[in-house]
Amino acid sequence: MGFEELRSKREEHELGGGKEKQEEQRKKKKLTAFERTNLLFDSGSFEEIDQFVLHECTEFGMEKKRILGDGVITGHGMIDGRLAYCFSHDFTVLGGSLGLAFASKVTKIMDLALKQGVPIIGINDSGGARIQEGVASLAGYAEIFHRNVKASGIVPQISLIMGPCAGGAVYSPAITDFIIMTKSAFMFVTGPDVVREVTKEDVSFGELGGAEIHNQRSGVAHFIAQDEQDCFAIARKLLSFIPANNLEEPPRIASMDDSNRQDAELDSILPSNPNKPYDMEVLLRKIVDNGDFLEVQKDWARNIMVGFARLDGTP
Repeated sequence: MGFEELRSKREEHELGGGKEKQEEQRKKKKLTAFERTNLLFDSGSFEEIDQFVLHECTEFGMEKKRILGDGVITGHGMIDGRLAYCFSHDFTVLGGSLGLAFASKVTKIMDLALKQGVPIIGINDSGGARIQEGVASLAGYAEIFHRNVKASGIVPQISLIMGPCAGGAVYSPAITDFIIMTKSAFMFVTGPDVVREVTKEDVSFGELGGAEIHNQRSGVAHFIAQDEQDCFAIARKLLSFIPANNLEEPPRIASMDDSNRQDAELDSILPSNPNKPYDMEVLLRKIVDNGDFLEVQKDWARNIMVGFARLDGTP
């Protein structure tokens, strides 16, 4: 393959499902799969793997819908100078649906991440299994789920939900360590139309699987992001608190606080009456380094806050 042919193929690959579909994506205030990886990783550090993979399905006219990359961007790069692997669904290609070639790309980077002991980040924007590939698509998801379980407790697995995700595109994130959802994203096994048909119940996308439902009621998700840029900022900050794998020490940073500092407000935050409530977040931010606390969950009913913080530079 000559340089010109290679350049042409790369340009074709970066168009995904075409300019029109990419514009539709942007009109919904969603970034393309390439734009997402470029924002998540340190500038110029992301290296894509298997750019020109094509599916081999010939049923249902699929031989006419063979797009370079098969609907997912996979590769590795640096986040604040630390190595991580990532896959990013391309919704412009067959709705980001997963086929066997697509799954093979994802499992390949999962294997590499586990071998090297570094985080796996999934950017999810997919309708789930590619129905045209039938059981082969489901087998692809089975391989991904198997690796989710193998990686559990070994390397961090972080899922970013950035669109309407259903089926397998929800099962896999649900068994990863952390889920960050944008406000406009959804997660459900099957959509409102199927629920209406089966149960005769009318339910909206938000009520069925919106970001607030999963953060406040189901507990499936851990963070709500205002938009995609905020989602990446949360992911980068989260990674700053945790080690690359289970054998590594968490990253340590220099604390700007005086370790001998005193704060008179600590004498009055806790009420003398144990039956009276108090603001736990105010108390935590007074104690931790630089007032920096990354909240994962808050349950006022049980008087519990869970999150990440540092004391003298250590999480």
